Amino acid sequence: MSADKILEWYGSLTSRRVDLVGDYAGQELFLVEGDSLLLHCLSDSRLDFDYGYQLLHAAYAVEYFIQGLVQRKCNLHIVFFTEHENLCVPRNTSTPNKPKYFLARAAIIRHLQANLGKAHPSIEIHVFASVHNQDFLDFLEVSGVYFVMSHDGANLVPTSEDSAIQGLSDEAKDDVEKQELSRRRSFRTMICSLITQGYNIALINGLEWQDTKVVATVVEGSKRARSAIGASLKTTDILEKESNPQTGLFDNIDASLTTLGLRRSLPEQNGTLSSKSKSSTDSRHHQGDDIANEAQEKLTERTYLGLIALAILLHKDVADRLVATAFLLHMVLIGEMDLSNRRVEPTSTKKQPHIDSFIARFSLEACKILRSTRWTQNMEMSSVTCDVIDIIDGRLLVAVLGSLKTVYGSVISSPRLASQFSRLTQALEALGCDQSGISEKALPLDGAEPSIKPSKIANASSLPSILPFSSATFDKHLASINISVAESRAPRPESARIFQEVTHWHNAKRRLDPKNSKELSGREKSRALRRNQFFMAEMRSYAASLTNAAGKSLDPETVTVGEPKKATPKMLEAKKETDSKTKNNKNPGSKAGSNRKNAGKQAMLSNIAANKAAKEEDLTEKTFKAWETARKSLDCETVASSRFLKAKSYLNSLANDKRNAIGAEVRFYMICVLLGIYKDLSKPSDKNSHQQDENVFGVASMLLDSLRKLSSSDGLNKVIIDSAKQISSSIGLPPVEFPALDLGRQLSFNPTTSMSNIPKLTLASSPKEFQLLYCGPYMDRNLDSAPDPRVPFEPDGWQRKVLDELDADKSIFVVAPTSAGKTFISFYAMERILRADDDGVLVYVAPTKALVNQIAAEIQARFKKTYRYNKSVWAIHTRDYRINNPNGCQILVTVPHILQIMLLSPSNARSWSPRLKYIIFDEIHSIGQAEDGVVWEQLLLLAPCPIIALSATVGNPGQFNSWLKSTQESIGNELTMISHPHRYSDLRKFIYTPPKKFAFNGLAERGSFATLGLDGLTGLAFVHPVASLVNKSRGMPNDLSLEARDCLSLWQVMARRQTKDFKVPSELDPVEALPETIRKADIIVWEKGLKELLRKWMNDGASPFDNVVEDLSKSIEQPGEDVQLSRRDGFDVEGDNLATVDPDSLKETTLPLLCKLNERSALPAILFNYDRHHCEVICHSVLDQLVAAEENWKQRSAVWKAKLDQWEQWKKNKAKTAGKKPLKAASKKKGKNEDDDPMSKADQIQDAASSGVDPWASFNPDDPIEGFHFAARHKSEKAELDTWFAQLGRRGVQSWLMDALSRGIGVHHAGMNRKYRQVVEMLFRKGFLRVVIATGTLALGINMPCATVVFSGDSIFLTALNFRQAAGRAGRRGFDLLGNVVFQNISKSKVCRLLSSRLPDLNGHFPITTTLVLRLFMLLHESDDAPYAAKAINSLLSQPRLYLDGSAFREQVLHHLRFSIEYLRRQSLLSSQGAPINFAGLTSHLYYTENSSFALNALIKEGYFHELCADINEKQSSVLRTLMVVMAHIFGRRPCREADQEYLEAVVKPSSSIVFLPELPRQASKILSRHNKETLETFTTYVETFVDQHITEPDTQLPLTGLSFGSTDTQTLSLPSFPQLPPTKVRSAFVALSGHGDNFSSIPDLCRTARGGVFLEEAVIPHLDVYPDESKTPLNAYLYDFYMHGSVEPLEKANGIRRSDVWFLLNDFSMVLATVIASLASFMKLPDSDVSMDTLAGVGDQSNTLQEDIFAAETVVGSEDDASSSASTLVDLGKTISEASLRPMKAPAKKKVKGKWDENDEDEAGDGSGSDWEETEMNAAMGARTVDEMEEGFLKVYKAMTLLQKEFNEKFYAMWA
Repeated sequence: MSADKILEWYGSLTSRRVDLVGDYAGQELFLVEGDSLLLHCLSDSRLDFDYGYQLLHAAYAVEYFIQGLVQRKCNLHIVFFTEHENLCVPRNTSTPNKPKYFLARAAIIRHLQANLGKAHPSIEIHVFASVHNQDFLDFLEVSGVYFVMSHDGANLVPTSEDSAIQGLSDEAKDDVEKQELSRRRSFRTMICSLITQGYNIALINGLEWQDTKVVATVVEGSKRARSAIGASLKTTDILEKESNPQTGLFDNIDASLTTLGLRRSLPEQNGTLSSKSKSSTDSRHHQGDDIANEAQEKLTERTYLGLIALAILLHKDVADRLVATAFLLHMVLIGEMDLSNRRVEPTSTKKQPHIDSFIARFSLEACKILRSTRWTQNMEMSSVTCDVIDIIDGRLLVAVLGSLKTVYGSVISSPRLASQFSRLTQALEALGCDQSGISEKALPLDGAEPSIKPSKIANASSLPSILPFSSATFDKHLASINISVAESRAPRPESARIFQEVTHWHNAKRRLDPKNSKELSGREKSRALRRNQFFMAEMRSYAASLTNAAGKSLDPETVTVGEPKKATPKMLEAKKETDSKTKNNKNPGSKAGSNRKNAGKQAMLSNIAANKAAKEEDLTEKTFKAWETARKSLDCETVASSRFLKAKSYLNSLANDKRNAIGAEVRFYMICVLLGIYKDLSKPSDKNSHQQDENVFGVASMLLDSLRKLSSSDGLNKVIIDSAKQISSSIGLPPVEFPALDLGRQLSFNPTTSMSNIPKLTLASSPKEFQLLYCGPYMDRNLDSAPDPRVPFEPDGWQRKVLDELDADKSIFVVAPTSAGKTFISFYAMERILRADDDGVLVYVAPTKALVNQIAAEIQARFKKTYRYNKSVWAIHTRDYRINNPNGCQILVTVPHILQIMLLSPSNARSWSPRLKYIIFDEIHSIGQAEDGVVWEQLLLLAPCPIIALSATVGNPGQFNSWLKSTQESIGNELTMISHPHRYSDLRKFIYTPPKKFAFNGLAERGSFATLGLDGLTGLAFVHPVASLVNKSRGMPNDLSLEARDCLSLWQVMARRQTKDFKVPSELDPVEALPETIRKADIIVWEKGLKELLRKWMNDGASPFDNVVEDLSKSIEQPGEDVQLSRRDGFDVEGDNLATVDPDSLKETTLPLLCKLNERSALPAILFNYDRHHCEVICHSVLDQLVAAEENWKQRSAVWKAKLDQWEQWKKNKAKTAGKKPLKAASKKKGKNEDDDPMSKADQIQDAASSGVDPWASFNPDDPIEGFHFAARHKSEKAELDTWFAQLGRRGVQSWLMDALSRGIGVHHAGMNRKYRQVVEMLFRKGFLRVVIATGTLALGINMPCATVVFSGDSIFLTALNFRQAAGRAGRRGFDLLGNVVFQNISKSKVCRLLSSRLPDLNGHFPITTTLVLRLFMLLHESDDAPYAAKAINSLLSQPRLYLDGSAFREQVLHHLRFSIEYLRRQSLLSSQGAPINFAGLTSHLYYTENSSFALNALIKEGYFHELCADINEKQSSVLRTLMVVMAHIFGRRPCREADQEYLEAVVKPSSSIVFLPELPRQASKILSRHNKETLETFTTYVETFVDQHITEPDTQLPLTGLSFGSTDTQTLSLPSFPQLPPTKVRSAFVALSGHGDNFSSIPDLCRTARGGVFLEEAVIPHLDVYPDESKTPLNAYLYDFYMHGSVEPLEKANGIRRSDVWFLLNDFSMVLATVIASLASFMKLPDSDVSMDTLAGVGDQSNTLQEDIFAAETVVGSEDDASSSASTLVDLGKTISEASLRPMKAPAKKKVKGKWDENDEDEAGDGSGSDWEETEMNAAMGARTVDEMEEGFLKVYKAMTLLQKEFNEKFYAMWA
């Protein structure tokens, strides 16, 4: 394929910007392409490869980048390709400088290979010839890498805009452009090759460090994309090889090293030495030995390399003796100078023009040597220290050459240095180079002059002073920080205003100032009431769909304070056992007296007991009669399997007391039914004998399970026991123990007939093997369960431990897989809070709103409580809506952001927050998320009470527990970790291979009755868990689970493959390892032993491990069917719609898969696809296929046509009789004794049933026909469905989605209508829906268990974490004995990776953000120093951090805190006494946009928006466009992937989107740049202060390998007249080698080049890089583009925004606008500025709320006017700004305006102290504006913002509607 085609193909690939660790790779291994790494690092503008050659700085840059990955827990290897070595050279590098990059490449590779393994043994460095090299392909297969990190050759700045190229000639520009194009082709050809092999590419260009996250663009290669490019690609267009040092390796390496006394034992090199060199070497052998004896201990690899390369140049007459002398002196200085003293200024080389040529030629020769394998072998054999990355210091060399006489004299005058120089000189002479005659007198005078003046160093005196600040709460934490404070004096009155939060839209108490409170209007009250009633009605309906573990509806329990929990029979039994133990321990002597006193009481109790027994006996009789009636009805069922299922359903529907009475008989009846099925299946048949045997064994295993359950049932009698034993014995099942009982009640049926002629079960093996193969899902799963009076079930040991810890009011951290039984924990804790009192509060924190709704509904279904005052049991509080009062409930269900707002709300500090008793953090692993993880961590640090942390997927539970434990202990709470590793039901995995052709003519009848799993279905290949361990380097995950039959097959294969050196111990033989009757607990022990042995084999290359994996992998290779036909039995036509299936199309392969699942009764199923749009596409496709097939059948079916004719005739008859009115029944007034009607209710029902119902009355020809839908219609009433569909229709849900629901198919993702999602969840739980296509949000705790989980298509979000979360939905406890997991359209390698992957470790964040600091001050100040506020601050600042722990890091965090305060002071957001001032409210309310909120504050503070909006009335269109550009630069920033010319031509120009955001207006750019500069000064001072106080060690260690460079000798080397620069204090000494001082150009410059030992997190320093001045990465103009054209399609095609993400991104920006407008209105005290929830939501969320208002008005009795009013509001939703708000606005009277910037606030806190800086800065901010001008300016800004919001929201709503 041509290079142009490759570029075009690459441009068509899709990409996502993700966190590589949290969202994508986790702990997975990935590759970093070495030359991409070098290009990325060597392109750093700070690196000096021109004036000087700073090789050590280059190595530092590479190590810094790799360390960034390692620190964030990335797992990586690095590979270099020899053919790519030219690709590491940056753009516009001159030809003489290119060899420098080649040497840098070779030296860094050698350095990493030699030194990295010592510090990080898990990181491997490899060098291959090319990406097509077989060794590399083998390496890919063996290593099992997940993806490759590479450069794609794109440059952030097009060549036409690169200022460095503008001065070149046209010819030179063309050369640069050609080189760039060639580089892109080379990188993208490699990318194509990797993608065709199934690897995604993470782009190293554009990678960002965001806190603990690595955010990069991942280019995805779908199967279709891979097939389009082809499988065979060769790398083309490698950059010119003119300077390529691949050939002509120096032949004398061995000889030279021998001369230098290093080489001792390596064999001779094949090459021949030149005669001159050979004779020279022979004559100097003795001299070399002397050198070796004297200096070998001192010489390192750089010395050997430098001497040999220098000798080559001298032999070739490239270098003269003076240059050689200077080079040797420079080598001495490198080893003896402190690294900080090597910072020299660049000097001119005009007087030594040959020095540039010397460095270039030296680089070439040194590179040739380093690339020789011979060199590497010699160095490794000799164990020489590898320090080749410091072989040359260009600046130092030029400086030495310019001051040669001075330097030579200084070196010679030092005995130590003179000795080293002498040894180097002798070594050079030993290599045949004459250095005699060199002396100080012979050297020329120093003459080089500095070409660049020394840069000024930012000393402490030149840095800005720290502004005064004092706060009693903060001061004690900041006491250790000693900093100089600027002199202060009282500020002018107008310097600032105290911030007062008049409104807070996230709190229940919105109005914090009672003076400003306003009563709601009558209509508003009515609407709010109706909305609440409507929500409650919906919640009750939703709650009714929830079930317990047994599948029964939840019954609410009335909770009374102080009253013990109402005991169930099991709880009473457990209590009886506990009480009996207690009684036995009591003193018997005290009993007699007590009995005499209570004799009367005992008699009364006896009478009560007798009456109760009589009632129970009467109930038992009625129960048996009802059962007898039901049994007779069951006997009429002709299909035995249906009879069994109906009997099972009847048993499950019984109340506990009734089940105790007749449970045993019902179970025995079910056994008799099973026995009949078993006998029928055992008869000889012509059908598939293998499948028949499987069915027989399946029924036999069900019989064994039923007998075991029967043995523990209540109501057993001798007849049942004897019959059960006879059945077990006759079949040959393992024995089941029954209790010895007397003859009991006679059975209502005669089992004799069923028990005759029972065939013996024919076992091919032992009974144990039968249990292992077929009975695993039925095995007894009780581990160490025992009755407990606290819960209505028998908890396992770990569950009892949970109860004990909660009863002790301790914190707990529970790690247990899905279905293990974690659910009860939360509700037990809730009930304890409810029973304790009416004031305590428990908060349940869920990661998604869907889970919030479910938990609230479940609370509604479980608990009832009566309160004296206006309180509720529960409330919901999310950003979108609230149900009940969040501050007036005892159980609050919310999301992390809202809880954080409430904990930091001043209005709650003295009321709500102190009442917290417990906080439950469900899905606690969400702390690892890139976006919201920091909020979770802040909540854990802020929690004022014990916590309950729950998760099924924590990769490092021990480490995370240690951190949680320490955080809880720091606030006086004790935390216990409780771990349970076992699922209740096993999961069985399958890979689906679609058929080649498929015809759908209706769903076939459901298949076999007793077969579990999907085994035996063509196209579904079973995956043994051990078969996934194809990559031994990954190890075996701790949670790799084996079910019983997996253990058996593993043992069989290991026993077959064992050798004399690797034996399988006899104690692992199931005959010895397992008892006769096997339980799940026995399997767990056996599994552990097998896995321990397998792990040993895995770690030993000589073991038969590979053979074991190979044998167990054979089942995966099952091919798909050639033709799959799906036809319902009894249909009179068979279609001819056989179609070829595209195996890579989810639209074409989903229906065939669903037909397979339906055939095996493996529905309901959830299909997970991690793209919202694709979920809808799949659903629509399946719906279309069902409808098309149904229409085809209708058109051809005679049966259907006959049915329509009958229906038409019925309608005619109905019309004829419509006029005849039936006789009116005589009315009968009910009297007092109306219940004396002789017809009972049952009789009436039976009479009504016998009268018959006309079947045509409910017939609808448009309803889906049986066989063409997946719905279980009997699970939901039609009237109920019609009601829901009507509600969905009025909410604007598309009709096709409701059509899909009617056919049993739903879609579930966060972008769907909330009501639609609820209906999907309810219908799925009811069993009506049997297919749901969903994103990963459904896997986060939502109660939608299913029989099968399908992973429908691959995705970068299908990670180890998400796989476990989603797969856990399968295997419904109480419903399914086994869960199925199916992989559809996912490669075998990805399947194996998912099954064998380890969960990612939870990595923390830097939690003390600047916004959080501001919000803490608001909490403290506005709550009047409430005790809770002080406690929260102390807690947050004193606890350890998950990411940064230890005392050293604590000091850094406190320093960071102090300078965050300094930043807030300088930005006029905080007073000297800690009072929030000015726009602190706006900034803090936009906390979720940090750091954008601070940029907005800077522009407001500097008056930019006043100037911009001054002409809003005259130039509205122009002002709004400019305003939109500015807002798009600040908020919702997304970088563009590339700016290549071909991309611009092919994608950008044809689109209506401009794609690349225009530059900021100059004035705005200056303000933000100035803001960034001020921030830079602040945090530079922070680093300097911290270094002064806490760092004493010199900065000499590389960040990754830890190697030290430079002398540790404290004696200063005196070099007079040498152009040294002062050492740096803040800047890294390695970066300072390129001449940089402590004056930094930007925040990234400071953060990325600060010295070692200082932690600086760029993401939490408030700044925004201004494009293009401070950042060369162009921003995506998607917000501006949408504002201009209002279309989604260009956003998707040109801007690269996925369609499924558009709504959320636009809604987020809409919410930002609403927040800004509300804050401006509140600040100016405009009329009606009290903020409502609706105002501060995105327009998409607003529409949902308005919809609910409409339906509340329609559904709940109320005014039709309100409904129509709401409806009209919805229609005009885009016009959200009232006309009044857009009219010319008049400012409020001055006396009513509380505290403007130029007016003193009467309530200002503190003593009024400030600084000169504050006064000057605030005056500058105001300029010469008068009060009236300021007010008018703000009003115009407000108007412009509202107009912008109006236009944006109108387009958004039009698109959304």
